[in-house]
Amino acid sequence: MEEDKSMYLVLGITGHVGGSAARHLLEQGKRVRAMVRDETKAAAWSARGVEVVKGEWQDSAALTKALEGVTGAYLMMPPTQAPSKDFREAKAVIASYQEALSKVLPSKLIVLSSMGSEKPDKLGAITATHLLEQALWNIATSVAFVRAGSFYENLTYGLQSGQGGVLPVFWSPTGRKIPAVATEDIGAEVSKLLTTGWSGRRIIELGSMVSPEEIVHQLGEVLGKEVTVQAVPRDAWAATLEGMGIPPGGTWAFEEMADSVNSGWIGFGVEGTERVEGTVTAKQFFVAAQKALQK
Repeated sequence: MEEDKSMYLVLGITGHVGGSAARHLLEQGKRVRAMVRDETKAAAWSARGVEVVKGEWQDSAALTKALEGVTGAYLMMPPTQAPSKDFREAKAVIASYQEALSKVLPSKLIVLSSMGSEKPDKLGAITATHLLEQALWNIATSVAFVRAGSFYENLTYGLQSGQGGVLPVFWSPTGRKIPAVATEDIGAEVSKLLTTGWSGRRIIELGSMVSPEEIVHQLGEVLGKEVTVQAVPRDAWAATLEGMGIPPGGTWAFEEMADSVNSGWIGFGVEGTERVEGTVTAKQFFVAAQKALQK
């Protein structure tokens, strides 16, 4: 059998999704390239055979070079805790993508997006992936937009707060199911999409419907104690988010996004999308996160 010499570019390899995608590709014996700002932070990946190149996502020349010779690429928006109201940070990255892809276009692109990215407004932080989808919607190659649900990773703080018997959340009502997913499932899906045969444009809703009350029950099983879920009062959101590290005045993006999830403005079930269920449960996620914290 002829050796597969395909190379896949993975952005964000030092983060949860990129790291998961790269690991799944390596486990399949695939060649992986990663572009990182600080090569020393990707030393462990270099040791595993990943070709690590240095570059900023806003540097189209570096991105163009990273794209050369790859069969497929995984693209995402770098997380911005407190985006500007005009989303200039996201727009700079998107402009870099467009410039680089106009020069080197792989046969397949996998783009991490988010539930709600099809909506025109009231998206808060999700506006970044809405803009990214718009920019790459008609690109002349096969592209898959992976609209993920809320990350379980955003609830890692529950391992600590749950010790006090309460998991505070911004989702309300707490018995209502919302889309949620572990980044491990996203990485697995990205790897699958990169390495399987398909063409055209695909939009994939990735995650499972689960309520905060169901999540907290599973957290309690992991902690071995009773834990209750508590919706943070709406008028306390800003102060609570600032206490979690978001700069004062920068909480608006999360607040607007959470309001739209709670109102049902954004979610799963959009016409023309595919649905892929998550395989990692909240309990499995908390077990893995607990082990990682204990290392």
